[in-house]
Amino acid sequence: MKIKLLAIASVFALVSACSPKVIQPEAPKTTEAPLTPELAEGKMLYENNCAKCHKLYDAKSFSKEQWTPIVLRMQKKAKISDEEREKIYAYLTK
Repeated sequence: MKIKLLAIASVFALVSACSPKVIQPEAPKTTEAPLTPELAEGKMLYENNCAKCHKLYDAKSFSKEQWTPIVLRMQKKAKISDEEREKIYAYLTK
C-alpha cells in the first residue's frame, strides 16, 4: 500500500515538474498625461482639503454637471476661496 501511494505521489510530482509554466500577460501600464500647473494645483487642493473629511473620489466618478453642485456645497464646508474652488473643479472635470 505504501509503495502504491509513493508511486502515485512520485508520478504526480514528475508531471507537475514537467508541465509547462503558464505566464500571465501583464496588464498594460497606463500613463497619465502630465498635468498643467493649474491642474496640478487643483489636484493638490483637492487632495489636501477634501481628504480631511472623506475619501477622495476618482475625478471620472461624476460628470461635469454632477461635480458642479458637489464642489459648490463642499466649498463652504472646506472653507476654500472661489479661486481654489475653480481650480479644484477644473482638475475634476479635465
